Amino acid sequence: MVENGRYCVDILLQLSAVISALKKVEDLVMENHLNTCVVDAFQSDDESQRSEKIREVMDVMATFRRQ
Repeated sequence: MVENGRYCVDILLQLSAVISALKKVEDLVMENHLNTCVVDAFQSDDESQRSEKIREVMDVMATFRRQ
């Protein structure tokens, strides 16, 4: 769009749509992670696995808060 000389507002609207779509993908990936990897860790008898998954999720949440 930039190379084609499109109007700046049109480009900004497209960027907003792409960002929104990526956020939805983020949500789906996080939901899948929680429903698979995290659930598996919590169903195991390995306390270190459970602690690691908690740290992972907390780190991801902290990253999202910085955005």
